[in-house]
Amino acid sequence: MKYYHNSRCRKSREGLALLEEKGLSPEVVEYMKEPLSPNELMDLLDKLDMAAIDLVRKKESVWKEEFQDKELDEEEIVLAMIEYPQLMERPILEHGQKAAIGRPSENLLEILD
Repeated sequence: MKYYHNSRCRKSREGLALLEEKGLSPEVVEYMKEPLSPNELMDLLDKLDMAAIDLVRKKESVWKEEFQDKELDEEEIVLAMIEYPQLMERPILEHGQKAAIGRPSENLLEILD
């Protein structure tokens, strides 16, 4: 079980606290410090069952300034999230072949067996 965490994000901290309250200790991946590889992000998108554009935080200034007005394909969006990890929606819990975005935090519990 992996938890993709941004310690500066309140929702991410809340999600981790919820998991810990349930007695769970996921491997914490601080993707802001060590961005995912393109393959890791594509695998995560498969587990989330979503397109890359749906994982993008479109209100982030870097998205608005650098990408909003461009026609980007799936690979280009993935590469944008690798280069600017703050664009990735958070938090995300990966468990087995499933993953969930913790907005709201309770969504994280839906993928647990």
